[in-house]
Amino acid sequence: MGNYDEDTAFLGQKGPFFVILFFLLNAIYISTGFHGLYIVFVGASPSHHCRVADGNLTEEWMKASIPNETLGGKLQPSQCWRYSLQTLRNLSALGYSPLDVNLTDVTLEKCVDGWSYSTQIYHSTIVSEWDLVCDSEWRVPFATSTLYMGYLLGSLVSGQLSDRFGRKKVLFASLAAEALVILAQSFSDSWLLFCVLYFFVGTFQISLYITAFVLGSEVLSKSLRVLFTTLGAFLHYCIGYMVLPWIAFAVRDWRTLLRVLSGLTVVYIPLWWLIPESPRWLLSQGRVLESEAIVREAAKKNKVIAPAVIFSESEVKEAASQKSKYSALDVLRTSDIRKTTFLCLLLWMAINIGYFGLSLNTTNLSGDPFLNCFLSAVTEVPAYIVSTFLLKSCPRRPVLSAFLVIGGGFLLLVQLIPESLHTLALALEMAGKFGFTMSFTVVYIYTAELYPTVLRNLGIGMCSSAARIGSITAPYIIFLGTFNKYLPYILMGSLTIASSITNMFLPETFEKVLPETLEQMQKCKSFIRRDKHTLEEGKGTVIMKEGNCDTLQKIHE
Repeated sequence: MGNYDEDTAFLGQKGPFFVILFFLLNAIYISTGFHGLYIVFVGASPSHHCRVADGNLTEEWMKASIPNETLGGKLQPSQCWRYSLQTLRNLSALGYSPLDVNLTDVTLEKCVDGWSYSTQIYHSTIVSEWDLVCDSEWRVPFATSTLYMGYLLGSLVSGQLSDRFGRKKVLFASLAAEALVILAQSFSDSWLLFCVLYFFVGTFQISLYITAFVLGSEVLSKSLRVLFTTLGAFLHYCIGYMVLPWIAFAVRDWRTLLRVLSGLTVVYIPLWWLIPESPRWLLSQGRVLESEAIVREAAKKNKVIAPAVIFSESEVKEAASQKSKYSALDVLRTSDIRKTTFLCLLLWMAINIGYFGLSLNTTNLSGDPFLNCFLSAVTEVPAYIVSTFLLKSCPRRPVLSAFLVIGGGFLLLVQLIPESLHTLALALEMAGKFGFTMSFTVVYIYTAELYPTVLRNLGIGMCSSAARIGSITAPYIIFLGTFNKYLPYILMGSLTIASSITNMFLPETFEKVLPETLEQMQKCKSFIRRDKHTLEEGKGTVIMKEGNCDTLQKIHE
């Protein structure tokens, strides 16, 4: 198996087999859209105040028992304090009315009898069911973080599992396990159990995402592979993201919402018989006949004739026996790669903090929370399209820095908007989300181009782990908004602007042929530049600059 793409070139690029498989794999990403952010509604905090259930108080005194406080620039009933009921009873027994008393002199007490929650928007959430407010308010961002902790574990183990058991088995096992855990989560009788199950939701969800990504990259033709790994997966994720608020709008009870989202997974059952195993993975396991059977089936659907022998078994055994000699330590071996890795880790953390922070913050914005979530999802569609087209013709470094400045700059402007202009504030936040989404797209491609081929998977894996740390942090940054509504915007905006400056210290990769090995990168302190003036049809001349790399090397495009 010298080259899989060359061996299967007879299949063509856009036959029925590839087109159908392209849409089937993309359909799986719809589920990741509405499973990934349901905490926005499940963990929403309805309006609430201390419960006052005292038969010895008149209606007038009960209404006056909750003090007013300024929250987010607005005067509203206190959510965590009430006037001492014993004091109010004594005043009422003496014949006083609330108008006769200076209530600010009355002692305050906590909500010892629990809380009363508004059901105007949500009939039930984990906040209203388990009283995750006031002193327990920290439990909501912690619950959200457990999903991203699961992401961290899943991103570490999913690759090993799919390498051992196969892409298809791990893909559908992750899909089924995620649905079952979400269903079990809907029966949680405590906040702690909810968090434990949410951790496994994250583990299986990221495993599903990564495995589908790998399967598509290995099975699809070259042209559709590029479309799948850029626009395809991202846009179908957006479809699920856009569907989520409409389901939540129709189902206002958190337990029912989770059961509906879990139940929707049954539509994917037929895909088991429609999506094949990766022929590349089968070849790596020495299962040549099974791999050829899938390729021949693809040839039949594409109406082309397959050769008598597609893969040479001796070549397969040789390829399967090769083991990588590189480890995570090699990503830190030289000063150049250490610098690249360190800067990439910072970029991935900053982008994920901003992206997930804004995604989780939609229910805290003024206006309808369902519409805000929908608009946040819609904003991503043009962002993915624009960034994908810009990547084809623009340098990576200035484009990424520009997107980061857009994302962070608009967030810093939010604090300058008067409270009355909440529509403008919403528009600025959506513009910030637009910048973060474009940055998200670019940083994936840019990072892959920064590392030599032999370290690419290791480098992206480390950056993905850093991204998980950023997403774990995001709920707590949003939680700071309970103390000052502008604090999350200031932190996310400042961090993003700083990362845009950091990004300028990375090398440019646009229209440059990248080193294949670590040794090449050690010899050449700068990337290999493609000389446009000597490009011929199908071939180009590469000028290796700096150090001892001043020789010409022919490459195939």
